[in-house]
Amino acid sequence: MKKFFKLSFVLVFMLIFTSLFTTGTFIVNAESNDSINLTIVHTNDTHARVEEGKYTGMGFAKIAAKINELRKNNENVLVLDAGDTFHGQTIATISKGESIVKIMNTIGYDAMVVGNHDFNYGQKRLLELAEKAKFPLLAANVEREDGTKLLKPYIIKKIGGLNVGIFGLATPETVYKTHPKNVKGLVFKDPVTVAKQVVAELKDKTDIIIALTHLGMDESSKDTSIKVAKEVDGIDIIVDGHSHTMLPEGMKVNGTLIVQTGEYDKNLGIVNLTYKDGKITSMSAKLFTKEEAANLPKDEKVVKVINEVKSENEKITSVVVGNTDIKLDGERAHVRTRETNLGNLIATAMLKATNADVALTNGGGIRASIEPGEITQGEIITVLPFGNYVVVKEVKGSDLVSAIEHGISSYPEPKGAFPHVAGMTFKFDPAKKPGNRLIEVKVAGQPIDLNKTYKLATNDFLAAGGDDYKMFADDKILGEYPALDEILVAHIQKYGVSDAKIDGRIAVAKKDVVKKEKVSNNEKVYVVVSGDVLWKIAEKFNLSWQDLAKYNRLRNPHFILPGQKLLIPVQ
Repeated sequence: MKKFFKLSFVLVFMLIFTSLFTTGTFIVNAESNDSINLTIVHTNDTHARVEEGKYTGMGFAKIAAKINELRKNNENVLVLDAGDTFHGQTIATISKGESIVKIMNTIGYDAMVVGNHDFNYGQKRLLELAEKAKFPLLAANVEREDGTKLLKPYIIKKIGGLNVGIFGLATPETVYKTHPKNVKGLVFKDPVTVAKQVVAELKDKTDIIIALTHLGMDESSKDTSIKVAKEVDGIDIIVDGHSHTMLPEGMKVNGTLIVQTGEYDKNLGIVNLTYKDGKITSMSAKLFTKEEAANLPKDEKVVKVINEVKSENEKITSVVVGNTDIKLDGERAHVRTRETNLGNLIATAMLKATNADVALTNGGGIRASIEPGEITQGEIITVLPFGNYVVVKEVKGSDLVSAIEHGISSYPEPKGAFPHVAGMTFKFDPAKKPGNRLIEVKVAGQPIDLNKTYKLATNDFLAAGGDDYKMFADDKILGEYPALDEILVAHIQKYGVSDAKIDGRIAVAKKDVVKKEKVSNNEKVYVVVSGDVLWKIAEKFNLSWQDLAKYNRLRNPHFILPGQKLLIPVQ
């Protein structure tokens, strides 16, 4: 009887305990109906600008520091990147993107969509980078010809009790905004069609749906993030890239919040949302700017990784890529005023790499000379330090003429926009007014046709209207190619420096004069020759260089050119 009583007591106790435990479970579920705060941090189009720079962004060490700060305030933080991340600067290109993956792994990114320039090392290398990344590379609309996905289409991330669906959309423009060989055998499917399919698959499995897109919102683009938002219901947030658009507070389209930070980590995007009772109850977007990050201490772990990468890169920059018996002239005063052998070499390399009709690059983008002897990778990077890549555009002959007129408008004064060309020649008269100086322009030896369209190879800076080459900004892009320094290295490895020669593709019209010529009883004409400097000329005629500069009204007495005429007062 006692045993039965004890047994009964135990059974009753267990029933009570079980009831309490079950009730406790219900209490936990009830608490899950309380509001959940989620922070989404995002970057796009950083183009490997991992270090803080005067003309670029805050750098990844400060991005990491801000993310750490946000994580301390809220454990529910997602970190996303909208592409064009693995390519653009030497720190990335030397390791073919692996250095950037290391930095992003250190920061703790959760997902990234691939941008067109992330294909620049080829699809095989992209897959290798995906293996090295501790976060997924996404692209739901990129397939092989057999219908298999190149990368993961989406992930479902569990965070703060929420199931967050994140899917990627890559721009179909990739087929011509990277080298065609990089995407051979790949199909970029319609983003709207694919987005509808993925959202239908995710809607019953997730609480929040995020489209991580590299589509942009340029009017010239057929497939944009705005179009996806308008035509696809059920997407809560689109984290976008590609168009380098800065959206300080995001943009609402059809109930979808679209966010984008601009470019080169000048801003860090932050979205704060609150989820309650099965829905998003509030959502806001903002940008954390480079200026706001000015006094933010850098994350030491990221600084360490960057320094390690730079140290490794030094081994690569010392690699010899060629030899030259002559000095390759990239002197600032020369490349901004005249044809030089290095300017011609770079322009010719662009032309041969792209099979364009003509090539044009700006003297301001050429930053150093290369002395006779071995040519190292590091020297090429010093000559072309900006990480510019080559773009082929369709331009009218009239726009080419306008571009050259613009580039020579300050002659003989130095100008960063001064054009170095290949596939074409031009002659101009500096005595004429700027904008009307050209005497002739020829393409492949024939006079330029103002109404004809030509394939122009230039750098991405000029292609976007940089250096005030506005006439190129809206022209149709036919293709995008590797970095300019990579193209020059490949050219030297294949052809040597045989194209580094001055061949008269830029000609300056001038009257024939003898070196010293009597003009009147009180002055002579002196024609500057190569190697002349003003003080030496003045010394020949027992003058001070200051007096000679004043007499000739020279705006820059330290800058004179061969062929330039100086008046010498007779004492």
